[in-house]
Amino acid sequence: MDKTPVRNYSWYALGLLTLVYVFNYLDRTIIYILLPLIKREMAFTDLQLALLGSMSFVIFFTVLGIPFGRLADRVVRKNMIAAGLAVWSLFSGLTGFANGFWSLLFCRMMVGVGEATLGPAALSLLSDYFPQRVRATVQAIYSSGIAIGAGLAFFLGGWLGQNYGWRFAFYALGFPGLLIAVFVYFLREEPRGLTETATTKYTASDWKILFKSVPLRYHYLGYGCFGLAANNLSFWGPTFVTRVYQLDLVTIGFYGGILTLIAGVPGTILGGYLADKFRRFGRGGRMLFGALAALIAVPFWLLFIFSGNLLLLLIANLVLLALSLVWLGPAAADVHDIAGPQLRGLGIGVYFFAVIIAYGIGSLVIGQVNDWLGAAAAPLNMRFSMLLCPLACLVAALSLWQGYRAAKHL
Repeated sequence: MDKTPVRNYSWYALGLLTLVYVFNYLDRTIIYILLPLIKREMAFTDLQLALLGSMSFVIFFTVLGIPFGRLADRVVRKNMIAAGLAVWSLFSGLTGFANGFWSLLFCRMMVGVGEATLGPAALSLLSDYFPQRVRATVQAIYSSGIAIGAGLAFFLGGWLGQNYGWRFAFYALGFPGLLIAVFVYFLREEPRGLTETATTKYTASDWKILFKSVPLRYHYLGYGCFGLAANNLSFWGPTFVTRVYQLDLVTIGFYGGILTLIAGVPGTILGGYLADKFRRFGRGGRMLFGALAALIAVPFWLLFIFSGNLLLLLIANLVLLALSLVWLGPAAADVHDIAGPQLRGLGIGVYFFAVIIAYGIGSLVIGQVNDWLGAAAAPLNMRFSMLLCPLACLVAALSLWQGYRAAKHL
């Protein structure tokens, strides 16, 4: 068994990159809590809100995700992260100056350009700071930035938006990321494959193998569907609660922030730890863990949508927030283990491509169905569009189960 000690500098790098991921998700999701204010001022349709909140950055995230993943296998990764952080922080702040749909869309697209650099480079770099035995745990700690960032987006976005306007919220929470980019630039780059003991012997020229791997196909499909549901809990969840339960933004932001931090941070980290334990079921053990999490989410989604009781909705939301983040560490760790050190960046790029495509499709479908059903005027009709989420979780569970079975025989 690998007993390689973990250096103190590795923990510093993990802390800094987790902070970057906090800003990544803060800048990505702050618009979700602000959508009702933007709709009120700009008189946008739900489909337009979906384009601004999701598809705007999905377009560039998907177009650039795989090329940036390929680039992460070839360039100095910490420089790539610093440059991307500077770009998305700048345009997140500039969103507050937008005066119409197209200027808002452009700023959100540029946020997507910057954010497309982070995942492949950061996750690849972390795998060279830490040994394989703790890989899912480390990726989960890094991924806890999602819960922290989303929680802060709900807390600060709701409070700033309600008291100072949605534009000020973008100024206050977007521009500070420029300072963090300086610290990332001075981070130490580690040699690729530094911590590997037994690994897949692929080289950078073997990239086509990733698209022929049966376990990875099920992995990408399964986590793409799981990501669709997870994203729409944050994207359309606040609007759903606003319409059905008539709560204001400050109240939603408070409860959303509290629940995200309580469930999301420990859920993400615990998910990585438990998934590493599931490796005893074979090489695809982490996908078995993901399949169980997706299956458990289905009844809680139905409770969230149809309970009609605020307390039950909060309980369902708490569980769903944990389950929506519990798979992030295992998903990234499996890609790295299957792809090997020379194809990590590309493998993660394809993984993010699949998840982000699902993000965009899911939010657009729900937005369009909302418009067809007149959900803005008849809020209860939104329950039917939200059924896409438990259906996606069911498909995710089946796909990840098949991925587990395929990986077990490698």
